[in-house]
Amino acid sequence: MILPFLTGLETVVGTLAAILTTLAFIPQAWLTWKSRRADGVSLGMYGIFTVGVALWFVYGLLLGAWPVIVANFVTLLLAVFILAMKLRFG
Repeated sequence: MILPFLTGLETVVGTLAAILTTLAFIPQAWLTWKSRRADGVSLGMYGIFTVGVALWFVYGLLLGAWPVIVANFVTLLLAVFILAMKLRFG
């Protein structure tokens, strides 16, 4: 049971979580692009992660949950970018 003063807090917490977890990929994407090196990136981890994020994106679409859709779309773009850099630069 949610206390009355916490109503709407779940949206704020979910939005902040989505923003922070999405922004967390920007430093890795930037470093990989800038250095043209991806030797520290695990191909297996990013491959599995990218498929997982794609599924979260589809899940958001199925639910019509815009915070889930937007956060996972942006994260998917960043993850695919890092994965592509890994495949290109090793």
